[in-house]
Amino acid sequence: MFRKLNSSSAVAALLAASLLLSSCATAGGAGEAPVAPAFSAERISNDIRTISADDYQGRYPGTEGERKVLAFLQAQYEAMGLEPGGPNGQWLQPVELRRYTPVAGGTASWTGPDGQTHTLTPGTDITLRAATNDGRASIRNAGLVFAGYGITAPERNWDDYGSVDVRGKVVVVIAGEPDGDLFNGAYATNYQSGAYKADEAFRRGAVGVITLIAQPASSPQWQGMMRGANRTRTLTPGAADLEFSGAINHDVAFAMASAAGLGMDSFANTASGSFKAVPLAGVSLSVDVSETIETLVTHNLLAKIPGTTHADETIIYSAHWDHVGGADQHPGVTGDNIWNGAWDNASGTIGVLEMARQLSRAPRPQRTIVFAHMAAEEMGLLGSYGYAANPVYPLETTVADINIDMLPLSPSTRDVPIFGKGQNDLEDRLEALAAPLGRYVSDDHQPEQGFYYRSDHFPFARMGVPAIMPWHGWDWVEGGREAGEAAWRAKFAADYHKPSDEWSEDLDFTSAVENLTLLYHLGLDLANSRDWPGWKPTSEFAQVRARSDAARR
Repeated sequence: MFRKLNSSSAVAALLAASLLLSSCATAGGAGEAPVAPAFSAERISNDIRTISADDYQGRYPGTEGERKVLAFLQAQYEAMGLEPGGPNGQWLQPVELRRYTPVAGGTASWTGPDGQTHTLTPGTDITLRAATNDGRASIRNAGLVFAGYGITAPERNWDDYGSVDVRGKVVVVIAGEPDGDLFNGAYATNYQSGAYKADEAFRRGAVGVITLIAQPASSPQWQGMMRGANRTRTLTPGAADLEFSGAINHDVAFAMASAAGLGMDSFANTASGSFKAVPLAGVSLSVDVSETIETLVTHNLLAKIPGTTHADETIIYSAHWDHVGGADQHPGVTGDNIWNGAWDNASGTIGVLEMARQLSRAPRPQRTIVFAHMAAEEMGLLGSYGYAANPVYPLETTVADINIDMLPLSPSTRDVPIFGKGQNDLEDRLEALAAPLGRYVSDDHQPEQGFYYRSDHFPFARMGVPAIMPWHGWDWVEGGREAGEAAWRAKFAADYHKPSDEWSEDLDFTSAVENLTLLYHLGLDLANSRDWPGWKPTSEFAQVRARSDAARR
């Protein structure tokens, strides 16, 4: 069944790698015997086959597929003898998802220093969303502040806000982030995201954020935004609790700026690093908008191995159990209408389960290890955001999150790519484990994808917890990068988010076992140390972690 693992040379190589790694880490401190994990490719394959079968219906949140996969995982953890890791000693952590749909009839207007009121037409001049809190916003004559990109990045000597007080005001920001190496070159940072800009504005006391689209009302970019403005939106748990958000085009911005006595040249030096926020003196905004709310409850599942001496300090292994469903979620599809999600992310789900199986056989670690199966990743990392907003274990004393999303399905690789290379020193610890095996840590090769911000480790990183996400190696031991990249691109193009992502006996778990062995030792080393992994000086998350430094002294 397992072509690549049935050869004696491959088995011997894996055993040698495991033994070499075990010499670098002990499970329970001085005097404990080294631990050699025995990850089973066959068991991983069989369990993936189980939870990606048609009767799991594509594992969509809130369906029978959710009930089945969570029941399967719970039964496996109970058989291992692990403890429930959720709130109040339960296996499950409920996550409430709220879907917002705009109600017709929203209004907006701005008033200039001369007292004249200018009506804005929602869907033409401005977009308006109250997809927060109670789904209603009623703002009267709030002041406006233009805050450039809306970024405060002390590690880059960048502060768009300066000393301007935005409490009770509406902040206008430019989409994206400055180009160039001052930020992160080809790899985007979190500062470019609308969620970061909303968080920062809310932290400073603003009531709303408006994104300036520097295009005229007639532009295709603005027209495209108008077409998508009224779609149903699921609120990200823990999102900034602003009263409203929206967007305006160049024409509206120019009229407001002119009324405040500002030319558009006031907006021109925002990419220089010297810009500071500018109030639109005498200009105010009024908004009335509301949304209907539908609620869906889904669940994270958590299991744990309690620590012996520092049980209040936590290492988390995470993966999302959900996929994109079946016929009910994709009406009108003919032929194969179940998105089985064997690779994405039955493989990561089973990877975490198998990690727990191996760690449960080791002497109990000093720190607590949690195995977290997150819901609704495919809907926007919502289960992980839900956990980060309501953590079962304090984030201040969460040592690290090690996330597994789509195990590599390939022969042995030299490289261990990770999302977010250069973010934190977990990568250095992983490199130290990989190097004796002739392997190396690399970036993910695809800066245009923004991968670091697209999987379940990110909500942890956003809250300051060092997080790492290994990816698929391209540098094959046999065939090199040319063979590895071609195979990965072919697999990704054929199966990613398609009904064809199904279990097959031909799937090759050689690299998966090798990477899981590395991640086993990465987590176990941390669980038996007093170390606190940190963010690198150029990381945007260092300032967030620093706010809770006192909790780790």
